[in-house]
Amino acid sequence: MKTLFEEIKASIKNNADHDRSFWRPVLPWGGVFTIKAGRKAVSCTPLYVEIKLKNTCTIDGFLMLLYVILRENENFPRELSHYLGREFVDCFLQLMDSYNFTSVKLLWIWDKMEKRQYRSGIHKASLEIDLFGNEHENFTRNLEHLMATIQESYCSNSQCPTRFQEKHMQTVLINPPHEIPHGDLIQMAVDELFCSKFELCEEVGCGCLREYSARIFCHGPPPFVILNMEQWKSEELAYVPYYLDLSEQKYLLEGATLFNKDEHHYSAAFQIDGYWMHYDGLRNVNLILLNKPPELLLLSSLVYVRAAEKEH
Repeated sequence: MKTLFEEIKASIKNNADHDRSFWRPVLPWGGVFTIKAGRKAVSCTPLYVEIKLKNTCTIDGFLMLLYVILRENENFPRELSHYLGREFVDCFLQLMDSYNFTSVKLLWIWDKMEKRQYRSGIHKASLEIDLFGNEHENFTRNLEHLMATIQESYCSNSQCPTRFQEKHMQTVLINPPHEIPHGDLIQMAVDELFCSKFELCEEVGCGCLREYSARIFCHGPPPFVILNMEQWKSEELAYVPYYLDLSEQKYLLEGATLFNKDEHHYSAAFQIDGYWMHYDGLRNVNLILLNKPPELLLLSSLVYVRAAEKEH
């Protein structure tokens, strides 16, 4: 039996212009997991006999992207195991390969999310888990220390009470420029976050210059990077770079997650072998091969993969 990734690649290769959709739903929205008791189970009245998932789009798009990234880059599963754990990575790939979509969502919820990040309750013998919220809270922040960075700074005033400081970040949140200059705004914003610089010290009563070192990844350049683009407007996204220079590494655009404010719904776009696909777990036909790269104007995030891996 072919894995899900093999089936998707085959559908790209054999697609016809009149039918550009994948032959079966992939990671459909929500999910129901039925609990089956073994024959030796003690007779009792269970609290619930099934688990129902709601509003899973806050993790669905990223789970799809994570699967594609891991299957496209043979060294990434081993590398990512250092952050997420080998057992998790192996189980995640096995469940996705074999189309166990509800189980893979439960794996993420119970292994990576904190209880405060979702709502749950028992209704008519069903445990309902509601993931309504923000995908960066439900997914990106739960990638352990994958994208953790640090930036050190020194104040020129030897009497400054906070002369030495360290700024830590667990995710890569970039802000749009205050004024819209010409050029690659996203690369400019990344450079602004990671570059060394001088600024006035914000300590009360100081006012001297503070020197910031270049921001670096705490554990080396990660295999992939998620840029949080929630603060960006569509007019600031007229150009999305396919190449990104980040911490002395080159990264290539792998995909994006999109946010529809009217529906409060997330979807995703990604590429395999240079072909772009759109995934939307809420639709009946939820994985479609696109004729051209998507317009990335409703961005929630951009996902870039370390270039050295993609070039092999």
